[in-house]
Amino acid sequence: MTNPQIVEVVNVARDVAWLPWAVQYFFLIGLSAGAFLLSLPGEVLKRPGWAGISRRALLAALLCGLTAPVALLADLHQPGRFLNFYLHPNFGSWMAWGAFFIPLYLGGLMLYAWLALRPTLLRLAEAPDTAPLLAPWYRRLAYGGLESPTAMVAAALLTGLGALLVLLYTGMEVMVVRARPLWDTPLLPVQFAVTALAGAVGLVLLLERRFGAAPAETLPRLNRVLAATQVAALAVGALWLALGLFGLSPSHAEALAEVAPSAAWRITALWAAGSAAATLWLAWRRPAHGLLVGLIALHSAWMMRWTVFIGGQEIPKIGAGYYRYQLPLGHDGLLGIVGTAGLWLLLFILLTSFLPWGDANRRAGRA
Repeated sequence: MTNPQIVEVVNVARDVAWLPWAVQYFFLIGLSAGAFLLSLPGEVLKRPGWAGISRRALLAALLCGLTAPVALLADLHQPGRFLNFYLHPNFGSWMAWGAFFIPLYLGGLMLYAWLALRPTLLRLAEAPDTAPLLAPWYRRLAYGGLESPTAMVAAALLTGLGALLVLLYTGMEVMVVRARPLWDTPLLPVQFAVTALAGAVGLVLLLERRFGAAPAETLPRLNRVLAATQVAALAVGALWLALGLFGLSPSHAEALAEVAPSAAWRITALWAAGSAAATLWLAWRRPAHGLLVGLIALHSAWMMRWTVFIGGQEIPKIGAGYYRYQLPLGHDGLLGIVGTAGLWLLLFILLTSFLPWGDANRRAGRA
């Protein structure tokens, strides 16, 4: 009788299933929903001092909303997988519900944007310096060019419902993955929503620096909103840590136990808290500045999603140690990130080339 051999499996490395395409999608769709919410005070509620900010927020919502689905389809690798959500719907899955929430939000956003831009389109059709080939198209798109407050409110309600559902499902479809304690935490959807709004404010700050006629008046207003989001982000982070440290929530305690031994995760946590604190300080103490604080807010929103998605998959479900992810240079890695940014830039060039987004143009349209 031969002696049995014992084979001990210490660790098994696995490739990540959710690629950087998913990070890009969750980042962009969150920015779009947050920017839409920022467009409401000026476009629908007509709050004083918000007209220009809300117009730039509408631009941000369109840019990110139109780019996000491309990143999602790339993450699915083929359109047929997206069609299966409709051909064989599974209403017990948050991901399947997302296939219905996304068209609801994007359809409402396009209708909302068209209603908001109709007077501008008519003005462009009648402007003497408009190219003769473009004027008829502006006139057709304006469809009379009259402001429609009732229709705007209805479109805003529809789009707002879609935006809230998108923010809900993007957090819930990650949170329900019980095999990963870092994801299976009740505060994750709240963290996604807060950082999405903060990133949207950061993007609008950058657009305000580019198109705003009086940024010294509008930037403080945006910075106050940004400061509030950072207070909320720090509060949620502190609550997450307290629930794990004191064992008040088993899922948070297990998630904390997984990442606490890692020096890289401790640095990441300090970086996240430091970025939020720095953004809060700059927004509060330097309210007239928008470039640096806007970039930091965008960086924080993107890094939060990268850490959750990619970093979360580096934690093994079984075994010892951590998986090491190296960003590939191809379409599933760096090229995909650059390609998404390139599509966003292309849409930015197109929308800003054919439509005015500055305050001076809007005042001229009312005259």
